[in-house]
This record gives sequence, structure tokens and C-alpha cells, in this order.
Amino acid sequence: MNVDFLNLQKINARDADEMLSVCKEVIDSGCYIGGEQVDEFERKFADFCGAKYCITTANGLDALNLVLRAWKLQGRLRNGDEVIVPANTYIASVLAVTENNLVPKLIEPDGNTFNITAEGIKSAITDNTKAILPVHLYGQIAPMPEIMRIADEHGLLVLEDSAQAHGAQLMGKRAGNWGHAAGFSFYPGKNLGALGDAGAVVTNNKELATAIKALCNYGSHKKYENLYQGVNSRLDPMQAAMLSIKLRRLDSDTEYRRRIADMYIKYINNPLVITPLETETSAHVWHLFVIKTIYRDQLQAWLASNGIKTLIHYPVPPHKQQAYAELNHLHYPVTERLHKEVLSLPISPVLTDEEVMYVIQKINEFKV
Repeated sequence: MNVDFLNLQKINARDADEMLSVCKEVIDSGCYIGGEQVDEFERKFADFCGAKYCITTANGLDALNLVLRAWKLQGRLRNGDEVIVPANTYIASVLAVTENNLVPKLIEPDGNTFNITAEGIKSAITDNTKAILPVHLYGQIAPMPEIMRIADEHGLLVLEDSAQAHGAQLMGKRAGNWGHAAGFSFYPGKNLGALGDAGAVVTNNKELATAIKALCNYGSHKKYENLYQGVNSRLDPMQAAMLSIKLRRLDSDTEYRRRIADMYIKYINNPLVITPLETETSAHVWHLFVIKTIYRDQLQAWLASNGIKTLIHYPVPPHKQQAYAELNHLHYPVTERLHKEVLSLPISPVLTDEEVMYVIQKINEFKV
């Protein structure tokens, strides 16, 4: 048996007829930037998150980048301010910070949940700390109630990196509606994925939403009038139309992912493998199902030899990347251990029970 890590063709085939029909509508409309499709998706996604405003962008990195840039324009951040970021995140979280001439203050995650901790944040705060960038890694919401209390106590801004957590809930509140703003990615492999790059900012702050709306359109709030030195980071109506269609399935797809995760957790019993810890059922949407093992490379090779595709998210942490050579001397033992031990198993709304049980069987058969 061959098990794909993520079969996007099968996922998108479920809505292929409607997608093709909407593509024709967009083509026939003659409107290829902005317009009704974009406005509609922004309304729908804001409602989905429980927030007031959604501003679409070209990709998820731009979403994070533009929030920080808007806060600088508003005088809420200045060059050299520190932003607390988990050390084990994907590099995009850190790139958004440094792109804005801010200083990433990397802190260790909880080795069991993979997420940033309230205790770690408290110990990292200095007089220069002005913002926290919690990442809901792999689809599980970070401890946002505690994080927001800390932020309120110290007057800090909170930007959620929700790129992997579409629809995740904690205490009835969705990811993207906890902090002062949030960045989402709709990269094709995400739980809500476009057919290309796409992203969005979600916020309840009208002034911030207005600033970002202008920033991502060359800094223009009105045609040929520019408030800011902006960028071109706009979602096109074709992608917006695809996302509106796929948004309808998101909650049911999440339940399907949760059922697969439950099967993995229940039936993987190999003592060489540690399954992920879920803090609360609704807090995790299982964008990735990430196990840990000190025999990661051997297990990955074993699964590959049995037709099972897996991925490593992520093999090298940001502070060990050549792009951040100035950080290479730093040592984060928990993060560095995780990046050597994590392995992502197949999980998607088109994975069959037979495929899931086959993955479980081969993991349980693994020996060293």
C-alpha cells in the first residue's frame, strides 16, 4: 500500500465542478483584482473567526509583516523593539519580525505541546519588549488566556501566527480572535488552502484594519492617493472564490482530522514513539500530526520502505539557519532536540481508515 502525506488532488476534486464553474464566473466578470469575490471571502472569514475585520493579502508572511508594519506606522512599535517568538517556529514568524527592523526574542516551547509557554514569556520580558508573537504550531492554540493576561499587565501587543490553526477554538473563541491581530496563511497544504499563495489579517481594531488595507494596496486608501509607502500584497478574486467554496467544508474536515488523530493516539503503542499532547479537544485542528522519536531518521526510512510518505516540520530551527548567522551561537536545547526528533504523519480529510490503520501497523512494527 502507498500512503500519500497529503493528496491535494483528491482534496480539491471534491469541489472540482463548483470550482470550475466559479472560475468561469471570474473570467467572464472581467474583474481580476479585488471585487465582489474578495469582499465576500473577507466577510465570511471574519465571521468564521468571530472577528470584525479580515483583510486578505498575497500570502501568510505578508499578513504578519503588514501587521507589524502598521503598528510601526501607528507609533506602537519602533525600530529595535523586541518581539517574543517561539524558537521552534517556522522561519516566517521570525522573518516578519526582522523585516520590520524589530528584534526577535526567541524562547523555548513546551516540549510536549510544541507551543510557547506563559512562563517562558514572563521570563523573557525586558524593558525593550513590546510585542508577543505566539504561534499555534501544528494546529493547536497556544495558551492564549494566560498570554493575554501577561500582555495586558505589561502593555504588550499580541500578534497571533494562526497560519496552521484555521478554526481551532479555546474556551469557545477561535484562533485569530484572541490577540490584537492575527495572520493566516492559505498556502495550498493548509487546512484551508487556496490553489496558490494567499493570506489574511484578522483583527477587531478598525484603525489597524484600515491601515493594513491601504498598506497592502501600495499604501493607497483611495485611487492615486497614497497615505503610506505601501506594498502590493493583494488576494485575487480567483483565489478568494476557491477559498469561499472550501471554507464551507472546513469544520467538517476538522472533525475528520480529529478522528484520524484520535486513531493515531489510541492505537500507536510503539514505546519508541511519543504521540502529541492535546491540551483541549477543540483547541487542536491537527494541521499536522507530529510524533517524536529519537530514531526519527530510521523510522522515516522504515515507513518510506513501506510506501508511507512522511515529512519533517522542521529540520533546522530559525536560529541555526544561515539566514540568521548572527543567531547561530545561541543554544535552545528543547527546540534543537525537537527539530531532531519530530516526524509528521499523513493526516488529511481524504485519508481512509484503511490507510490510517496501515500507518499505525507499520509504526508499531518498527524496531531498532
